[in-house]
Amino acid sequence: MINSVTVYCSSSGQAPQACFNEAEALGKGLAERDIGLVFGGGHVGLMGRTADAVMQAGGTARGIIPRFLEEREVAHYGITELHVVETMHERKMLLTGWADAFVILPGGFGTLDEFMEILTWKHLGHHDKPIILLNVDGFWNQLLEFFERIADDRMVKPGYEFYYDVCPTAKATLAIIDGLNGKK
Repeated sequence: MINSVTVYCSSSGQAPQACFNEAEALGKGLAERDIGLVFGGGHVGLMGRTADAVMQAGGTARGIIPRFLEEREVAHYGITELHVVETMHERKMLLTGWADAFVILPGGFGTLDEFMEILTWKHLGHHDKPIILLNVDGFWNQLLEFFERIADDRMVKPGYEFYYDVCPTAKATLAIIDGLNGKK
């Protein structure tokens, strides 16, 4: 049962509008399903838009932000819970531990780092939680092509493509979550 979803995404306020639209639709959809949001705790970018949508729709949002980013990322104090931790490692452990599933929206280096870590952990058998790439306007296509390359070069075992789902919209992402929760 998916009761909470960790969302990894950009803290940039300069992302394409389509990304903001999908972040908002995802947040609203999670709240409507009474699925809690777990996220990086920032008020900015796609991160803030997702959390704002959850809160506006009456949902719950738990943020985790390292102390050194609290001011730089403008910590989101308008959410259900905000946890300030000392290190990025603590943040990543809570983001992973509190999740029943992961959704990865477009983002930069931090988002890519978080995705690669949970993907690697799944590959190593450390968890078996669903991972969904929200591939807004083909944002993740080049990365997916790279995954094919490393598979072709036998750097990863066949079957890696079953570690995650790829969805073009928040609606499709929420449909997968609904399916995991036994809803049609």
